[in-house]
Amino acid sequence: MATQSTRKILNPSGTNDSPQAQQYTKGELNIDQLVPSPIDQFNTWFSHAQAEKVHQPETVTLSTAELPSGRVSARMVYLKEVDSTGFVIYSNWGTSRKAVDVASNPRAALTFWWHELERQVRVEGPCERLSSEESQVYYDTRIRGSRIGAWASQQSKALKGREELEQQVSDVEKKFDGKDEIPVPEFWGGLRVKPEMVEFWQGRPSRLHDRFRYTKSEGVDGEWKIDRLSP
Repeated sequence: MATQSTRKILNPSGTNDSPQAQQYTKGELNIDQLVPSPIDQFNTWFSHAQAEKVHQPETVTLSTAELPSGRVSARMVYLKEVDSTGFVIYSNWGTSRKAVDVASNPRAALTFWWHELERQVRVEGPCERLSSEESQVYYDTRIRGSRIGAWASQQSKALKGREELEQQVSDVEKKFDGKDEIPVPEFWGGLRVKPEMVEFWQGRPSRLHDRFRYTKSEGVDGEWKIDRLSP
């Protein structure tokens, strides 16, 4: 006979060691505070996060899903670029789990969480690889060790031990010894998430948060519709 599991309810500590969840009281968000473009709105919020010394506000969860299984995976990455066409992150697209997901299902979601401001931003849409030429521009800004590491790491592949990785790094270092210019690997580069939906979330007391969703129209004008969502 199967043993029944005991249900456990987690009450995380809030402020002042209270057993209740923390209340969000640092701000509010109203429709008249939003601009027509979600990209412009994101840039405003991101600049504010930087000014308020939010810890690494470029940190974002990238979520992908493989088809036909529908299995979802997520990981923390760094946002590196934002422009009128979308949000760009960089990674290995040869061996990583995200590469497998995107190959079968070229759609992704991004989630930013800025605790210090009690704000969240969500992005959903199709994604596309950047060209090697575009990726090279960012790649050249990385420190040499990170450029070498991009060549050496077969991301997400199983290793026999740390020694195997270190040997791979050593082999790449020898390959590019004495060379300042290192080409971006063909399996490494940028991925642009082209937003179809962007949501701005401001925490409020009693879980009655302010949420506004931008959705892109299907017309040629590509205008954005803004809706307030129930929390």
